[in-house]
Amino acid sequence: MNTAGLSKTRLARMHDFMSGYVERGEVSGLITLVSRRGEVHVDAIGTMAFGASAPMRRDTIFRVSSMTKPITAAATMILVEECKVRLDEPVDRWLPELAERKVLKRLNGPLDETVPANRSITVRDLLTFCMGFGQIMASPDAYPIMQAANEQQIGMGPPSPSMVPAPDEWMRRLGRLPLMHQPGEQWMYNTGSDVLGVLIARASGQPLETFLRERIFEPLGMKDTGFSVSAASLDRLATSYWPDPASGKLVVYDEAADSQWSHAPAFPSGAGGLVSTIDDYLAFGQMMLSQGKYGNKRILSRLSVETMTTDQLTPKQKAVSSLVPGFFDSHGWGFGVSVVTRRDDIASVPGRYGWDGGMGTSWYSDPREEMVIILMTQCAWTSPSPPNVYFWTLAYQAIDD
Repeated sequence: MNTAGLSKTRLARMHDFMSGYVERGEVSGLITLVSRRGEVHVDAIGTMAFGASAPMRRDTIFRVSSMTKPITAAATMILVEECKVRLDEPVDRWLPELAERKVLKRLNGPLDETVPANRSITVRDLLTFCMGFGQIMASPDAYPIMQAANEQQIGMGPPSPSMVPAPDEWMRRLGRLPLMHQPGEQWMYNTGSDVLGVLIARASGQPLETFLRERIFEPLGMKDTGFSVSAASLDRLATSYWPDPASGKLVVYDEAADSQWSHAPAFPSGAGGLVSTIDDYLAFGQMMLSQGKYGNKRILSRLSVETMTTDQLTPKQKAVSSLVPGFFDSHGWGFGVSVVTRRDDIASVPGRYGWDGGMGTSWYSDPREEMVIILMTQCAWTSPSPPNVYFWTLAYQAIDD
């Protein structure tokens, strides 16, 4: 009897289907991971770059982009547990740049047409992406506020470590801009995690990368996770691709040899700056699934993980927010993770939580099915919702109990 409840025949079906993505040239290579009740299945397919001979390996390093967000949220909850920060306290003490905010009268209006913020931004607002500022899925010049944010280089596009100023300067630039919405009014993607990265550093008295390493990466044995790749490990960094805006064909975004991730960034992005491996991220996903414990080490309390993975958005907030059309019909948002709220296909198990990285990575942990599922590629998703959705269907159809 298979105690993990996974069918070898059905896992082979997943392998055959995922190989098709490589054979058709949709990705150069990929790694899938399905872990259930301690049994781990990893499948590395293809190569680390198009036209290269180096195979995709289990220890290949990937830019995990927005899969950084759950780790930043977990780090914030460590500080909440130590009472160094509190969920509902204004962030002004640590982030005076965000005190006494002005808010745009209308999103498409000029930057000087503002009203005072109704209240201060709180730590909770940052964790739930309700601070009133974030990415908008539109062209960079669609609104004056987006144009200004892009000019200030405060990380409104894909991860680009060499283009973003150091944390204090980044905060100063953000503080010069009005908010797009009132604090707490609606969910807006991304910026909250970058602000949390600065908050963590200031509240802990340590650089963000040091805090993450000491409190999360080292205890979990995540030896290849960080904001840059050492010279000795660069040969394990996969080449990153994204679609050319004009032709739609995949072109190189970041090569290993002269990678933007080959040296420490001025701004360690809590929203999208990390690199990692599939086994490193499994350790984080398993810690979350085990309610804060990993082996004999406790990273977070069970209560913190439960709070992080509970939908924190109100119906009113969801009604005025969106990532892609219909997203909040079947998902909520906890602290740094999305949470499935409604079963509308075989992989949508209510309570399943995790997040995707726009450069081609994805992670979810599922308490009900006792699973951790990860997909690593390095070809950017062509839309905000990852196209390799059949991976989730294939991972779940392999359950055999």
